[in-house]
Amino acid sequence: MATAKLYSGAGEQKGSVDLPASLFEQPVHRQALFEAVRNYLANQRQGTHDTLTRAEVKATSAKMFRQKGTGRARVGSSVSPIRVGGGRAFGPHPRDYSYTLPRKIKRLALKSALSDRASNERVFVVEIPAYETPKTAAAAQLLNNLDLAGRHTLVVLQGGGVGDQLYKSFRNIKGVRVLRASELNAYTILWADNLVFTTDALSGAEEVFGS
Repeated sequence: MATAKLYSGAGEQKGSVDLPASLFEQPVHRQALFEAVRNYLANQRQGTHDTLTRAEVKATSAKMFRQKGTGRARVGSSVSPIRVGGGRAFGPHPRDYSYTLPRKIKRLALKSALSDRASNERVFVVEIPAYETPKTAAAAQLLNNLDLAGRHTLVVLQGGGVGDQLYKSFRNIKGVRVLRASELNAYTILWADNLVFTTDALSGAEEVFGS
């Protein structure tokens, strides 16, 4: 049974908690992780790059020099791709790089990433009390007490009214990313050195992805 250390909202260890086997005790499928990361990065691309073809370059259409008698190669246009300042042949143009990855592959990659972090004891569970207002200092102190300050850390929250205040508390800390339990993805898990789940977020993740 995969387990993780359980901490209070102040960062004091209270014991351990069993992690859902359906998420944290699965074989690590490297190919699924590769496909999930590739898909995530491709979907983030804006695809706004563009180059000018010879038809789009603005220049005179006059012949650069006479056809014969100069000893030079004949040249008909200054916008030819072979000339400096001319158009680009087969250059990139705006396009959509996104594509859909099969749901089973994404789910397999997610479970592989979670299982890898759990097997290396990089999963922490905390019982964070309700924040009525954002408390970035308290959130930073919690990570410092967990010895996670300055390290890539993914904080997973359940969401909702209280979760919104927690989200605001963690989001401005350097090296920290915050996700709802329903937003978990393999790329962000692999980006993080450590995962910090709230107790309700752990249950929420099992409910969404455990099947």
